[in-house]
Amino acid sequence: MSTDTLVDFDEVLTRYEPVVGLETHVELGTESKMFCGCSTTFGAEPNTQTCPVCLGLPGSLPAANAAAIEATIRIGLALGCRIATWSRFARKNYFYPDIPKGFQTSQYDEPLCTAGHLDVEVDGETYRVEIERVHLEEDTGKNLHVGGSTGRIHGADHSLVDYNRAGIPLVEIVTRPIPGAAAKAPEVARAYVTELREILLALGVSEVRMEQGNLRCDVNTSLAPVGSLDWGTRTETKNVNSLRSVERSVRFEMRRQAAVLDAGERIVQETRHFHEDTGSTSPGRSKEEATDYRYFPEPDLVPLAPDEEWVEKLRAGLPELPAARRSRLRDEWGISPTEMAWLVNAGAVELVSDTVAAGASPADARKWWLGELARRANDAGTDLGELAVTPAQVAELIGLVSAGTINDQLARQALDGVLAGEGGPAQVVASRGLAVMGESDELVAAVDAAIEGNPDVAEKVRGGKVQAIGALVGAVMKTTRGKADAATVKRMLEERLT
Repeated sequence: MSTDTLVDFDEVLTRYEPVVGLETHVELGTESKMFCGCSTTFGAEPNTQTCPVCLGLPGSLPAANAAAIEATIRIGLALGCRIATWSRFARKNYFYPDIPKGFQTSQYDEPLCTAGHLDVEVDGETYRVEIERVHLEEDTGKNLHVGGSTGRIHGADHSLVDYNRAGIPLVEIVTRPIPGAAAKAPEVARAYVTELREILLALGVSEVRMEQGNLRCDVNTSLAPVGSLDWGTRTETKNVNSLRSVERSVRFEMRRQAAVLDAGERIVQETRHFHEDTGSTSPGRSKEEATDYRYFPEPDLVPLAPDEEWVEKLRAGLPELPAARRSRLRDEWGISPTEMAWLVNAGAVELVSDTVAAGASPADARKWWLGELARRANDAGTDLGELAVTPAQVAELIGLVSAGTINDQLARQALDGVLAGEGGPAQVVASRGLAVMGESDELVAAVDAAIEGNPDVAEKVRGGKVQAIGALVGAVMKTTRGKADAATVKRMLEERLT
């Protein structure tokens, strides 16, 4: 856990300029691994999806997965990259327990895709994130540290290794440093990963579920004195596993590094761990340079030479990308660019779209996702998409309100039940008895009791002060615990008093 001194965020910006870069790792959704035929199914028993090839046993020979190569090229095309006519794999040598071969088969000086970009919008301003490279490699295994309180090696009794993940196709997307974002640097980093995730989903190349490790982000952050021509020493916060945490990690590192520099000390180039509970980072290990990995061409794999005609065929087959889709949806929903930006910033575009597809109106879908549901996500410190409610359930809830079965107040109670796992909205409404009360004997009694219990207010209404009827409506709603229809109550009161 970090105990670093921190500088106020706004104060950091008076003296330093942040520079952020991101390395995003994407597990591809292929059925087999990168260089062998082992399954990639998530959640299998440890070490049951391995073979001599992915374990690097003597005499085994790899063969490249064509589907993974195609997916990587499609990612590069979607990011506006130049696709190499000649590319090859290399051995990246380092010795960790989760690397069964003693090296990782990756790409070094000749990656598949280079020189792309991705434009993101934050608070109405567009930032261009330059993509340095998109390359293909194999994933590592997974270390399991047992007996500690944090799940990390420090304090653990012992460690285990699961090699099921070793060899799964992994695409690494590396940005160039992003200068000039200033106070928006944390938001730009989050916006980039958010937009990249949407592109990957549109391409269908990965499930990009951060909680399963399909998408992992290493966040590089550095500070330089304002006006300096030289960038500062960077730290690399490893394996940040949520969109919200990408932003939080940049914000924390800016504040921590400013305190170190203010004290006249130097920033150590190192990897750091991000702590979800506190939003802080702590030291990991010193950061290797490329020379430390002793790269050399992989002798057991032939170079890749994508045919130009094939690449153009892949380009022509790209789906509608998120930016173009948002523009179309904006026109279909009749909303302004600012309103669409609100949806993007909240991570709600797909949620609203799916809710509309399930039968809700665009206006109602936006109202619930940007209103009540956004409030609940904020209170829980989570992303909208991680709430335990589906777009179809939100559409069902909206339908119950539109039909008059429940009102907004009762809908919020029904939502409590859905989020608690009690079932869908209709099921919760039935089990909790939340349906709007019709003009029943119970409601008649509640209306009469409100009049009798508030004679002064009733007399004002009879005297022509119609606006005073609101107090009586409120009394009935309180008595019925919000189950009465306010319009019906008002009509019944008017029939009795005017």
